[in-house]
Order: sequence, then structure tokens, then C-alpha cells
Amino acid sequence: MNDLAGQQGLVVGVANKRSIAWAIARAAAAQGARLALTYQGERLEENVRELAGELDRPVVLPCDVTSDAQIATLFETLQTEFGGLDFLVHGAAFAPREELSAPFVQTSRGGFATALDVSAYSLIALARPAAPLMAARGGGSIVTLTYLGSERVFPNYNVMGVAKAALEATVRYLASDLGPQNIRVNAVSAGPIKTLAASGVGGFSSILQVYRDRAPLRRNVETAEVADAACFLLGPGGRGISGEVLMVDAGYHVAGM
Repeated sequence: MNDLAGQQGLVVGVANKRSIAWAIARAAAAQGARLALTYQGERLEENVRELAGELDRPVVLPCDVTSDAQIATLFETLQTEFGGLDFLVHGAAFAPREELSAPFVQTSRGGFATALDVSAYSLIALARPAAPLMAARGGGSIVTLTYLGSERVFPNYNVMGVAKAALEATVRYLASDLGPQNIRVNAVSAGPIKTLAASGVGGFSSILQVYRDRAPLRRNVETAEVADAACFLLGPGGRGISGEVLMVDAGYHVAGM
């Protein structure tokens, strides 16, 4: 059954074929959704356009989530192309590499601001113009991506953990704000996966091994599993869920030791 058949969605945060955002885009398209993908800067444009070639009638647009002007242009184009929007996938996250490698107490003011702006505030900046396009379709669903580092300390995750904590609080406040318009807001907290973003976390392979050793399923998760969970929240199966953080980490978060 194509749970997203006839729906129109925006996916932000695709970098390459290993991106969780791309896995979600591919899964949503397989369920019948028509998609718009964004890219940040010329460096990633070629990757995103090549991946978009696998989709049916995709719209590919630039968007730097730190630029209100680019966000406004993005949604003006979506209004023209789609008329309305059924869902938004927010996969944007970034912190300067040096902020992850240095002790957390050395976090710079600028690095902190960048991490919170890109990784948390951008959800608000995108949800604001998305809301009227969703309301025009009778409601919608917003899903973002987080990680357990929002609640627990992981080596070399540092300011990104703080940013993810802010992101999860943002999910709850947006869920409350947009709920009367029948717009749901949730997050998927994935276990560690080898993505471009993960490459900036020192000792990442050790984290993967700890999950294999201690998660109840004794393994790591795959992007396809995260994508399936996200599509559940985007589609009618998740119609009664909002303000939630859905853990997709092979059960690691329940383990005490």
C-alpha cells in the first residue's frame, strides 16, 4: 500500500547517497509521494541532482537554512510548483569540526551559535512558511532527525548534543503551536550511522561497536530502518502522534549498561 500516494513533500538535508534524509526521500517516493529536495551550495548540488534523477518529477532547489531570503524563495517556488505541502523532512545539522574535537568547555560563542542556528532554529525557520502550505491541504506532518546525544554524553559529540536537545524542545513547542492546524511535529532519534555528518565525530567507530555490544538487538541500525519509521510518522499511520521522539536505535536507549 502506498501510504504517501498523492502527497507532496519537502526534504531538506540530503548531502549524498548515505544521508538519512536521502533514505527517507527514497522511501517516501516509493510510497507514492512527489518530492522537492534542497541542496546547500554548489559543492552539494551535483550530488543532490544526481540522486533526484531516481525520483519521479522531483523539484531540486537551493536552500541555505541560515538564510531567511533563500528560505523565502524556496517556499515561493514550492507554492508555484506544488500549491500545497503535505510533509517536511528536516535533516539539516552542522557544527564546526573544531567544536567537536576540543573539550566541550572550550566551545566558542560562534561555534555554539552556528550549531544551534543550523541544527535547531532552522526547523522553526522552515516550519513557519511550511505551515500555510500544509494548512491549505488540510494539515501535514513535520519530521526531524535527532540523536541520543541530546540526553546523554557521547565522546566528541559536544555542542551537537546541546543542539539536538534544543531541537527536541523545538519539536515539542512547534507541535503545540501547529497542532490546531492539524500539523504534527515529531523527531526520529536514530542510532549511529556512517554518514557525512558522522565523519566529523572522532572515535565514531568505537560508538558503533558499543551499540553492537549493548543494544538489545546486538546490532546497528540501517538508514532504511530509520526511513521506514520516518515515513510512518509522515503518513496516515502516525496521524495521532505529535511532539514525540521516536527511538530507532536497536533498543540501545533502554540499556543501563
